Amino acid sequence: MELLNQVWNGKESSPTTMVTSDHKSTVSSPKLSKAASSIATWLVSKLAEVLELDAQEIDIHRDFTDYGLNSIEAVNLSGELENFLGHRLSPTLLWDHDNIEALAEYLAEYVAKQPTGNSQAHLETSSRRSIPETNGHILSAKNGLIPNQDAEKLDNQDIPPEYHNFHLYPEYRKLQLQQEEIKALGVNNPFFTPQERVVNNTTQIGGRELINYATYNYLGMCGDPVISQAAKDAIDRYGTSACASRLLSGEKPLHRELEKEIAEFIGTEDSIVYVGGHATNVTTISHLFGKNDLILHDSLSHNSILQGCILSGASIIAFPHNDCQALEKILQERRHHYQRVLIVIEGVYSTDGDIPDLPQFIAVKKRHKAFLMVDEAHSIGVLGKHGRGVGEFCGVDPADVDLWMGTLSKSFASCGGYIAGCAAVVEYLKYTSPGFVYSVGIAPPNAASVLASIRLLKAEPERVALLHQRAKLFLELAQKQGLNTGTSKDSPVIPIIVGDALKSVQLSQNLFKRGINVPFMFYPSVPQNAARLRFFITCNHTEEQIRFTVNTLAQEVAKLQQDDSTQISPLE
Repeated sequence: MELLNQVWNGKESSPTTMVTSDHKSTVSSPKLSKAASSIATWLVSKLAEVLELDAQEIDIHRDFTDYGLNSIEAVNLSGELENFLGHRLSPTLLWDHDNIEALAEYLAEYVAKQPTGNSQAHLETSSRRSIPETNGHILSAKNGLIPNQDAEKLDNQDIPPEYHNFHLYPEYRKLQLQQEEIKALGVNNPFFTPQERVVNNTTQIGGRELINYATYNYLGMCGDPVISQAAKDAIDRYGTSACASRLLSGEKPLHRELEKEIAEFIGTEDSIVYVGGHATNVTTISHLFGKNDLILHDSLSHNSILQGCILSGASIIAFPHNDCQALEKILQERRHHYQRVLIVIEGVYSTDGDIPDLPQFIAVKKRHKAFLMVDEAHSIGVLGKHGRGVGEFCGVDPADVDLWMGTLSKSFASCGGYIAGCAAVVEYLKYTSPGFVYSVGIAPPNAASVLASIRLLKAEPERVALLHQRAKLFLELAQKQGLNTGTSKDSPVIPIIVGDALKSVQLSQNLFKRGINVPFMFYPSVPQNAARLRFFITCNHTEEQIRFTVNTLAQEVAKLQQDDSTQISPLE
């Protein structure tokens, strides 16, 4: 079997010499065949690129878990491997094999068995092992390698404690180490800080009022008396819970009223409401698509999208951020190998604050007869003159997007998520989607607060206009101060990128001392060496608050830049 000697690199498809970044020879091991050695070399080079390491630091015998790959990186790597080899592969491939050597051996054998050009070949997802396997043997802590057929003879004393004790989970131990590193640096634990009242443009922490940029109450609906009263009225009439799945006996008149309101607001035939935003993506994507399908998602997609992709069993490929040309090229090369294809993008990207060119993505979707899904978690209620989202902002026909997804916790002051689209897909999801059928319906006060928020937004569109003005002011002032705002534009999500993880934590805490509450983000939430603070702007922020914040921010960033003692953080 001839290996495809090309790899998708996000811009142009170019030949690779199958060498590491610093060496002109392939990875060699006495155990590896020529084909396996070529695959191993590709894996070394790609892993080094993803983790921003020198290729010499990648050991083909080292366990994948030791490299700290997150789920997004692992799935993306599997997708690129699929492109490289030209065969269907499991998205969980890196979790099914211990290290590069084991994976390369498996793939070389697998590819050799496939007919040339048979891209429909599907790699069965390996069952997750409780004890590591090596070349048809079980690795025993006491007895070394023993044949698989003798595995049943292992007694319970041979099972390592980390396989049955949560306190010894390697992942938990790693978390403990990170917390100890933060504590050793003299930095207070920055997580789970209680907010002591309604959060808006200000918050209260430890009895102290601060200017607040840590929460996404974009339109000030949370805490608005009209919204609060609607929730209280719903409790008086329906109680605090739906008390059952809506399919059976949990349906309330409020539910259908809300779904019709959402559909009308967006411009679709119907909608379905779920109890959680993250769960909306996970259950919808995993339910609608399967092993004979392809899902193409933006490389900066939210974790909920990735989890849905993984659970679907479909082939998964990440395309470079907001790059329609790269997406087009992947579809030209791969579309005909699959039944259904889903393209997933976001209306506003939650860590960068930038917006896709939606008309271009629609054109690509139409050319290749694919489905298009837009996650509007941070764009519904925010973009467009009336807050109707990225569709209004870009002036597109809502029917040109197959799945409009949104959350109810940001602009709409509640909790939950929705899918809006044609009547057929909504009806199918209502009768079959696991996250809807086997879940309690959205609580009446949550449904009522969303319904009231949408109606109040229609009555007071000036909230959106004011939000746009405040976000534009913050961005312009920050850029004039020379602060790195990344690719943020036309949205209320504005990052201040500082690069180093420890500096992002220190900057956040220094601003807290000066009366500003803003969270930090570092890897794996954002790319390595791209740690940042993320500012959520709301319509209730005043010009005075914004000007004070940006001036203070610039001062504190300058102080950190002058501090040569700050080293690259081990948190990465």
